[in-house]
Amino acid sequence: MNAGIEPFVTIYHFDLPQALEEEYGGFLSPRIVDDYKEFAELCFREYGGKVKKWITINEPWTISIFGYEQGIFAPGRCSDWVNPACQAGDSATEPYIVSHHVLLSHASAVNLYRQKFQKRQNGEIGIVLNCFWMLPYSNSTVDKAAAERAVDFVFGWHMEPITFGRYPKSMEANVGERLPNFTEEQSLRLIGSYDFVGVNYYSSFYAMESKMADQNRLRYQTDSLTEWKSEKDGIPIGPHGALFWLNVYPQGIRDVMNHVKSKYNNPPMYITENGTVNLQHRMEESLHDPKRTQYIKTHLLQLQKAIK
Repeated sequence: MNAGIEPFVTIYHFDLPQALEEEYGGFLSPRIVDDYKEFAELCFREYGGKVKKWITINEPWTISIFGYEQGIFAPGRCSDWVNPACQAGDSATEPYIVSHHVLLSHASAVNLYRQKFQKRQNGEIGIVLNCFWMLPYSNSTVDKAAAERAVDFVFGWHMEPITFGRYPKSMEANVGERLPNFTEEQSLRLIGSYDFVGVNYYSSFYAMESKMADQNRLRYQTDSLTEWKSEKDGIPIGPHGALFWLNVYPQGIRDVMNHVKSKYNNPPMYITENGTVNLQHRMEESLHDPKRTQYIKTHLLQLQKAIK
């Protein structure tokens, strides 16, 4: 702050206390809502005099999918046929339960902040959502619909509730009874529960229609009835990064911004994460960092176009 840098403080970024995981299963239990709100209140009370930009939770999608659908992040839960390393879990239900409680925790903290702290501390509060942009694999009607569903299942999963108080219709249709319901009171608390939305964008994919999954092996990954591809006719959507999922597609960040503007009432937005990684650079390349420089430059140019 002494250097003129305004802090954006994230209250929860993949750091659930182990004691709460052991006591009641963390975000699998509705008990997390009150405990999260109590922790948020401590943060507001102790640091709200300096912090004017609060982020409730970083990437609910990542929490739910990597922690409870694929089991590669803590707490490492999923169906054993998805990942043999998972000792417990259900990839068909737990991601949706966890995201439901994440959203309720978010709304509870925002409501508390607005009632007790915002006016006198003069700050803002929001949430950070990640989004991959999805291009239809072909011009067919089914692939265009698949691309829309894919965005719903990643970004709309959490943006729709905090804007309209409900889950995307495509999720309601495909997930059915496995998707939790909001009470009327919860919906009202969720609607408008942000002063800004943070967007994390790195890459884009092609999306195409996929067949109905085996009903005995349901999971989030197949519920959208879409298949993601990073190549089309052998040509990648953009240059490969060092991470297998990261193909450089700058226009995707512009498409995401335009999508949020048109579908979700043009909320204030910040780019909270964006970038690429190069693992094989020699020292000279690392010092000058031309690939990352180009990545940032091209994405900023696309943001400039979105603003215009």
